[in-house]
Amino acid sequence: MNHQQVASFIVAWLRDYAQSVGAKGFVVGVSGGIDSALTSTLCAMTGLRTVVVEMPIYQPQTQVSRAMEHIAWLKTKYSQVHDERVELTEVFDAFCKSVSADHQDQMSGLALANVRSRLRMVSLYYFASQQGLLVAGTGNKVEDFGIGFYTKYGDGGVDLSPIADLMKTEVFALSKHLGIVSSILQARPTDGLWGDDRTDEDQIGASYSELERCMQWLAERGLQAIDVKLNQDLIKDLSDREKYVMQIYIQRHLANQHKMIPIPVCVIPGEVRG
Repeated sequence: MNHQQVASFIVAWLRDYAQSVGAKGFVVGVSGGIDSALTSTLCAMTGLRTVVVEMPIYQPQTQVSRAMEHIAWLKTKYSQVHDERVELTEVFDAFCKSVSADHQDQMSGLALANVRSRLRMVSLYYFASQQGLLVAGTGNKVEDFGIGFYTKYGDGGVDLSPIADLMKTEVFALSKHLGIVSSILQARPTDGLWGDDRTDEDQIGASYSELERCMQWLAERGLQAIDVKLNQDLIKDLSDREKYVMQIYIQRHLANQHKMIPIPVCVIPGEVRG
């Protein structure tokens, strides 16, 4: 990958789109992770107003520190970058109380993890509406189109997706090229929705590089996930680990199709309308 060409292309795409819709710039949620760091950097490179928002909800200090380090780095490089901090822990607790949910209860863990993401989406759109900005998504290609590893109407609720055609390894490579702080480059990816240090790999059961290879393997053969689900002989030549990861990929890809396709619309035929 030609890092400079790719960066310049994304920056131009961001700037052109913002100008075409009359937006003044971008707002990006910054978590201390690599995807939000790259997205916010590319937005800042447009020269348009870029608001970076840190939104802790029982966040481990390591994640908060990385986010703050990145924000400080961005502000020294780009004068039009502004930062906001929205402490959402009390809001989250109030929600848990209102629905009688115990956020320590494992049975409601995923539902409440998604609530965290959706509270952050609401916060980002507040600043976007207030200041005439676009919410820039931080999802990469594996998350958005591979396994659907994001929250519907949470971090999936955005106005545009500048890095969604980049694999995770490409996200790391481009981030390194742009000089993003080493603490973020070295951190293991995490969605930051659980109030602990569990990583994405802990949750998924496979690394991003392994999942990328599944996407590429299928694409090279013109196959869809459903093809392998229906015919396991297609992967008989893979190693045991590769088969295991492929099954993870297929299960998540198919289970999360509802995130990746347009919302179904009930179109009423003329003869039914009468």
